[in-house]
Amino acid sequence: MKKSNAAAKGNLRKELKKYFPFYMFLLPSLLLVFLFCYMPMEGLTIAFKDYKMARGIAGSDWVGLKHFQALFTDPNFYRVLGNTLKISILTLITTFPVTILFTLLVNEIANQKFKSVIQTITYMPHFLSWVVVGTFVYQLLSPTGGVVNAILVKLGILENPIYFMAQKDMFVPIYLITNLWKTTGYSIVIYLATISGIDTALYDAASIDGANRFQRILYITLPAMFPTMCTMLILNIGSLVSVGFDPIFNLYNDATYQTADVISTYVYRKGMVESRYDFSTAIGLFQNIVSLALVMIANWFARKANPEYKII
Repeated sequence: MKKSNAAAKGNLRKELKKYFPFYMFLLPSLLLVFLFCYMPMEGLTIAFKDYKMARGIAGSDWVGLKHFQALFTDPNFYRVLGNTLKISILTLITTFPVTILFTLLVNEIANQKFKSVIQTITYMPHFLSWVVVGTFVYQLLSPTGGVVNAILVKLGILENPIYFMAQKDMFVPIYLITNLWKTTGYSIVIYLATISGIDTALYDAASIDGANRFQRILYITLPAMFPTMCTMLILNIGSLVSVGFDPIFNLYNDATYQTADVISTYVYRKGMVESRYDFSTAIGLFQNIVSLALVMIANWFARKANPEYKII
């Protein structure tokens, strides 16, 4: 037993010495994760305290689950939670299959120059901030000088221009289309990287056996993409209760609060506007716990569907 332990320690020293430069490259990232992801976890205790900024975290009084009770008895929270789940699920339903389909279409382009142009054009919106995108959408749908209203009036579809951004029933479709335009092109990068790792001999063998293009996609490309698809699906499911703050904040307004207000904007108003830091921390903690549970459940289903797959 002692010999095996000594051998294991010796092997560990050899591995550390062999890969020491790589560990040094990794060290700054680990320090950043520790400083900005683990050190701030002390602030989670604010959710269980009557936080006073003058007293600090340690000096504030414990109140237990008071803020959670207030959260679950607040009728606005259930409206916000419903909006969050609705927008997240619709985003997942639209974005996930469209991304996979678009990846397959781009991969089938034979002309490499044209393929590069398509990729560049489609992933460029990802690098635009949501402030710019939100302003662009407001201008595009403006009732006074917006292109969409002008076209619809000219075609006779509308008698008078409509302020689309003030219509609460129009917010979700506008958000889904905008998000799809902004994120799809960049999202295919991971899938294209997976496809590039497929052995081309498989496609050649399938062609010799008489498989057409659709059959090669169905029996070679999609199975190779399946692990990556599972990983991305799990990550997306984990964010069902955490719709991004930036897109919602830059697209919604007072007229669309009823359908556009989500947990992230609710936390912003409670924490930054009303200065209820303890209450907003409780909301954030609830959100993170639910997200973790969703990730674990999705991972369990993925492993059941494919026993060889494992992410957690």
